[in-house]
Amino acid sequence: MQGHVLLLIGAVCLSGCAQAVSEACPQMKTYSPKVQTQAADELDALPQGSVLPVFIGDYAVMREELRAGGCGS
Repeated sequence: MQGHVLLLIGAVCLSGCAQAVSEACPQMKTYSPKVQTQAADELDALPQGSVLPVFIGDYAVMREELRAGGCGS
């Protein structure tokens, strides 16, 4: 009986290691040239030392990684 309990505990612990893999790509938003220009102007107007350019850079990297993986246009 004790062996069954240990086996059950081991199975439960190992099941947490399984990963679901999805081939679905998130829908990437497209921005018009006008909106992109406005965003660039607003980015340039941020005060020195603002953290927002770091966030925006991370977002750009994420979009490029998605494109490289076959997602987006």
